[in-house]
Amino acid sequence: MDFTGTKLRIATILAGIAIALIAAAVISAVSYQFLGISFSYDFFGIMLVLVLALDIGQYLLSPYIVGKLYHLKKVSPSDPSLSWLYTSLQQVCVYNNQKVPTLFIAQTPMPNAFAYGSILSGRRMAVTQGLLNILNRDEIEAVMGHEIGHLKHHDVALLLAIGLIPTIVFYFGYSMLFGGGRKGGNGSIILVAIAIMGVSFVFNLMILGVNRMRESYADVNSAQTIPGASTNLQTALAKIVAATPPMRTRKKGITSNTGSMLMFSGFDQGLREEHRKLLQEWKSAKVKLRHSIFSDHPHPAKRIQLLEKMKEKGFR
Repeated sequence: MDFTGTKLRIATILAGIAIALIAAAVISAVSYQFLGISFSYDFFGIMLVLVLALDIGQYLLSPYIVGKLYHLKKVSPSDPSLSWLYTSLQQVCVYNNQKVPTLFIAQTPMPNAFAYGSILSGRRMAVTQGLLNILNRDEIEAVMGHEIGHLKHHDVALLLAIGLIPTIVFYFGYSMLFGGGRKGGNGSIILVAIAIMGVSFVFNLMILGVNRMRESYADVNSAQTIPGASTNLQTALAKIVAATPPMRTRKKGITSNTGSMLMFSGFDQGLREEHRKLLQEWKSAKVKLRHSIFSDHPHPAKRIQLLEKMKEKGFR
């Protein structure tokens, strides 16, 4: 039995709990220290309610927004030209003991895939036309195994829960800044408020770290459940990166929230290279922290090396 997936899952949960506890400690410590100030907790409460309402609204409505953004077309099992794709998804779901999500094709040449959904829309998965153009069926199924992993592990709900923390910390500092006070003088309160708002940026970096673990866990899920996925997912990732244009030439309009759902995001290859060359380079590449700390996805080299370890453990 392989414990790589279990360790990643535990690490992700513990990281989320740690972020929540640290945020609570920061807010509690500042509140206690400045207990004597005339701090507008009512204002903070109103801002918190607004933030929660906006995030929950985004969670409920984002599947429909994504559908418009990517021009999604629902795949029908009876469509003779796409029945093979739906059959592949069914097989992947059998391997994962999961219900089949609603499948869509995104009418865009950019090769990618993503899983998403809400209580209103139900679970959904989308693959782009660009992905279908460059991957073979086995590679597509490996990518689907990755995306089913996200649905299986409730990643959308997890990110919604911990993703609120930096926003809450920011608005705590924001409400202090405009709430005023007596203890310590307005000058010190302003400095503390600005510092707290700055700390929210650190929490954002921590959330990105959790998201990178989430992506690694989804890769492991594909490797553990889909026959041949360790190899096919490596090739698929290399082909996707090789076919993705540099960031400076891409069209804008994809939000960070949407980007975090993608099979591949956050790495600029700069120039297109042949995928086999990229694959070989990544297997031995040393990735520095600065190359991924601001990304919501692990560097491709780290993903390839993780899948190599899965192959060594017998998950070919």
